[in-house]
Order: sequence, then C-alpha cells, then structure tokens
Amino acid sequence: MRYKYCPFCGKELKEKFSYDEGYVPYCEYDDKMYFDLPKPTVVVAVVKEDDILLLKQSYIYKNSKVLISGYVSNGETVEETVYREVREETGIEIKDIKYLGSCCIEDKELLMLTYMAYYKSGELIKSPEVEGAEWINIEDALCQMSEDAVGKKVVNEVLKQIGYEGSNAYRCNFKN
Repeated sequence: MRYKYCPFCGKELKEKFSYDEGYVPYCEYDDKMYFDLPKPTVVVAVVKEDDILLLKQSYIYKNSKVLISGYVSNGETVEETVYREVREETGIEIKDIKYLGSCCIEDKELLMLTYMAYYKSGELIKSPEVEGAEWINIEDALCQMSEDAVGKKVVNEVLKQIGYEGSNAYRCNFKN
C-alpha cells in the first residue's frame, strides 16, 4: 500500500528523501514517514503421497487450477495462516509445513510467502469461495496450472523437495 494521506491528520503527504529507501511519503505536520506496505499472503502446496491438492477458483484464473492461498490476518503468524487457510478452503488438516520462499506481485502489492505441507487428516470439504478441490497426481499439476505463474514455481520447488526424478511432471512447464 502506498500512502497518499497521513493516517493520523489526513493531510496530503509529500515525498521526503530517506537515504537507502529513496523518496517516501512524509507528513510535514506529524513529522512521520510512511513506507510502502505490501499485503502478505500465503500460497500452500499440500502433498498427499503422489498427489497435490489443486483448487478451481474462476475469480482468480478462468482456465487454470491454483494452490491454496490467502491473506495473513492481523494478530496471526504466517504459519497460523497456512493452517487456517488450508482448513477454511478444504476442510483438511496438514502437518510438517515448510517455507519454500517468497515472491512479489508488484501491481497487486502482494508479498507471497510460499509453503508446502503434507496431508494429515480429514475429508475434502470445499468452502463456498472454492468451485472445486481435488487431489491431482503431482505429474499432472503443472498442466492444469497454465495461468498460475506463482503456483507453478511452487510446484516446481515441491518436485525438488520430494526428490522427484521423473520428467513427465515437466511436460507442461510453460515459461513464466
């Protein structure tokens, strides 16, 4: 989020030089700088034996399946978000979460923190925001994620993490 007005006094912010941060929004009245704030989100790849959990959410991508994702709430750790989002969107419990890395989607001001986890228990019960949720053989995942560049990066990393040695999983690995 890029501030335009001071959240305390409401005055329009000016740009002020802040050395290594460059120019940042500044309130002359309150003498405060306001640095850009990306929205932290999680992306989670859930693995169950040779399968990975994919969702269909047309409001995200019309012709592509996606991994589980969601925003980090105030007062919540990122790890708590991972467990919560998986439970809310699919009804299952996970275990052994592992941080894979991060990426930024600048035009949406998102900082995406990516994870993998393993299925622990429960039956798939999709939330109302999800059109479909299903276990897909991990070798078919990339072919079903044609529009999801971040998700494909995560799946590629999961393939490394699980020691995948085949080549079939990469047959639809489109350039991002």
